[in-house]
Parts: sequence; structure tokens; C-alpha cells
Amino acid sequence: MLPFPLNRVDDLIGDAIDRAVCIHHGRRLRRLGHGRAIEPGSRGWAETGAFAPRPGCLVEVLVDGAAALPRMAEEIAAARSHVHLAGWHFTPSFEMGEGGPTLRDLLAEAAERVDVRVMCWAGAVLPLFHPDRGEVRRMRDELVRGTRISMVLDANDRSVLHCHHEKLVIVDDRVAFVGGIDLTSFAGDRLDTSEHPPRDGLGWHDTCIRLEGPIVADVARHFLLRWRAVATDRTDDPVPSEPFDDGIEAQLVRTVPERLYDACESGEFSILESYLRALATAERLVYLESQFLWSPEITSVLADKLRNPPRDDFRVLVLLPSRPNNGADDTRGHLGILLDADRAAGDGPTRFLACTLYQSGRGGGPVYVHSKTAIVDDRWLTVGSANLNEHSVFNDTEVNVVLHDEALARATRLRLWSEHLERPVGEIDGDTTQVFDEIWKPLAEEQHEHRRREGWCPRRLSLLPRVSRRANAVLGPLNGLVVDG
Repeated sequence: MLPFPLNRVDDLIGDAIDRAVCIHHGRRLRRLGHGRAIEPGSRGWAETGAFAPRPGCLVEVLVDGAAALPRMAEEIAAARSHVHLAGWHFTPSFEMGEGGPTLRDLLAEAAERVDVRVMCWAGAVLPLFHPDRGEVRRMRDELVRGTRISMVLDANDRSVLHCHHEKLVIVDDRVAFVGGIDLTSFAGDRLDTSEHPPRDGLGWHDTCIRLEGPIVADVARHFLLRWRAVATDRTDDPVPSEPFDDGIEAQLVRTVPERLYDACESGEFSILESYLRALATAERLVYLESQFLWSPEITSVLADKLRNPPRDDFRVLVLLPSRPNNGADDTRGHLGILLDADRAAGDGPTRFLACTLYQSGRGGGPVYVHSKTAIVDDRWLTVGSANLNEHSVFNDTEVNVVLHDEALARATRLRLWSEHLERPVGEIDGDTTQVFDEIWKPLAEEQHEHRRREGWCPRRLSLLPRVSRRANAVLGPLNGLVVDG
């Protein structure tokens, strides 16, 4: 941390850059006809996207790879018409569950019976970043060699610093999986259980959502928009499924930068709109799981809520990786903004808490928080591929699902909190403020102190380290200006 008064100068410059970035993004979106995405107004569904909310959908939230991957494999193995996959990266030898088939074997077998189409980001142009173009081409060759799998690499990036980040599995336009789980072991093995036991390498916490019903056709339409821009084979338009009588309403939201695809020339930014609508109207609890947190548009809303809490029992709880694979200074700077905003509210209770996960016990390493899930007031829920950074809300392609179902939002929060707090749901299903104050905060502080003294934690939850105030505040905004302007 810089000494006074240099730290204050650092703060002022960082704040000025943040404001400039927000102004620039506002002008950009208004010029594209998406002004409502960045100034959405009241609570409600996104209005600037291509897809309306769809009633009658069956929705299941799946937590961690050990739960999600076998379900994907089961659906792919039972495909009758086609299998469509879109991802940031794939690993042919990746196991689709404990003792399950490898991704290549699973897709190769399915391709003997049905059309299998795989679409992957083409990789980084500069070999400084990974996976680079050469690594992706070698992966593609390994995946398709000797099979009937059809695979294309999408190189329609907004710049050399951006990517295609969505993770989709679509089977027969009947069922779809949307979320944060990449079918790869690149940079970390996604196959981990919710107990996150010590193992070679990082633990991995992630989420995805399984869908049936009318929304699946929207997922399929998005896939085909991109596929038709880079492939030559003909594909039929999806036919929406009939709504289920016991289904709920769900909306597909996206980030698609402008001028990437002729079929979406002005782009779409409905993920940002959805977040801003939900956060601006939050009253009691904002719970965020994300790989990064460095979007000034989102941070500014949270900071204003913390400075001027809508109620005395308002709380903001974020779960992040202890060491993100990039953007550490960016996230830490924005966490400092939130911490300062919480303190500016006065001498009341702590309303903001930033936590992380570790494998418990001696020798346990970090659990990489890769989940992209948010819950507001147990009434609004999103799961998808978008992180809370400028890449995801402006410049990478991303797909999320948004739900306004109170029962599902609450059940998902309790499922996640039960895992992280290592307590049965019955012990944490009371008042959210009380659970925050009396369980989350003391446990995270206690484990953080234990790890500081002993080098390990007996429990998984801990405070996020190295968050005290807005250290090196200029670094995150400057990176955002250069990378995501």
C-alpha cells in the first residue's frame, strides 16, 4: 500500500479513471441503442435483449463438477438428434465424472449416431496469453481425429484481449446446460466434489443450471447464431418445447459485443442490464460468487448501497478466489472501494464481507472459486458464464440464465451456504442478517486468523486475504481502460 499522501492521490486517479470508463461505456451503449442496459431503472426482467422471459421451464441448479458433469454425460449419451457444445476451451481426455467417459470418447460415440457440433474460442492471438491459437488447434485435432465430430474455432473476438467465454451443452434442443463449468482441465481440474478435499492442484468450486422447456430453444438459437457465422453446414432452426405446467419463468441473457456477427450487429448487453436492475433494487441481501469483481458499473451500485443502506439489516457478501488467475489488483481495488463505502456508513455493523475457500486441513490449498452465481433478496437468481468484470459485461461473449423465483433463489442460497459454512440447511435457514453476523463473519475471521498463524485452515471458509482498503487503486481502473475500453 502506498504511504499517505500518495495513497490519496492514487485513490483520486483511480476514481477518475473509473468514472471515465463508465462514461465511455454509457456513450458506447447509447450509441448502439442499448442505453436502457446501463440505465435500466426499476426491478424487472431485461428489456434490451433478444429473448423474453419464458414461462413453463424446468430449472435445476447443479453445484460443482461431480454433480454436473455426469448429468451432462448422461444426456449426451442419450441424444437422438444432435449435441451442440460451446466453450472457452476443451480437453479431449477430460473425465465427465468420477470414473466416467472422457469427453472425446463420449462425443465420438454420440457422433456415430447423431450430429455433434463443437464450437470453441480460437484462442489468444498473442502467445503471451493462454490458451493460444496453436494450443487450441492442437486440442481440436486431438478431439476430432478419427471421429465424426464437427468442430469449429470462433476467432470473432472484439480485440486480441477478449474471448468467447460461454459454456453451453445442448442436446436435441430438449435440454440445455448453461453455467461456468468448462469441459477442460486447462488451468485447473473442474471435476471436484462439494467437500473439496485436498488433492494435487487447486480445488474447484463451480455452478451450472440444467434447463428444459421453452428457454432451451433460446439457448439453441444463440448457439446457431454463432455457429452459422463460422461454419458451412446447414442447421435447422430450433422448435420451442411446450411449457411445463409445473415450470417456472426463466430468461436467457447475453453479452455479445457489437460488430462480431451480422445477425447481432449492434450487440447485446442484457447480462449487465439484469445485474443493474437487481442490485439497484436490493433491500436486504446481495450474495455474489464470481471469479472476478472489477466492473465499476456494478461496484458503484454496491458502494452506493453500502454508503446509504436501504435498511439497517442490509448486507453484501461476496465469495471470490484467493488468487484469481488474472486481474488480482483490479478485484482488490474494487473490494477496497466497497470496504471504504461500508465504513463511510458510520459506526454501525459490518455490512460487507469478502470471503474465499480453501481445502480444509494440513496441506490443503486454495479452492478456486469459478462459480458465476448471484442471489438478491432471495427473489432474484442468475447462473451463467459471466464474471463481474468489464470483459464479461461488455466485451466477451457470455450467456446467463435469470430467474425471479423466490423458492429456487432461496433453495440455491441455502445449498451454497450449507456447503461453504459446513452446516446442515436447518442450522442456517433463518434470518439472513443473523446468519451473516453470527455465523459467516465469525467463522471467516476465525479461519483467516488460524491460517495466518498456522498456514492452514481446519475449515474451508476464510476471509479473503490482503483486503484492507483500496490499495494501488489506479491499477484496476487503468487496466479496465486499456483492456476493456
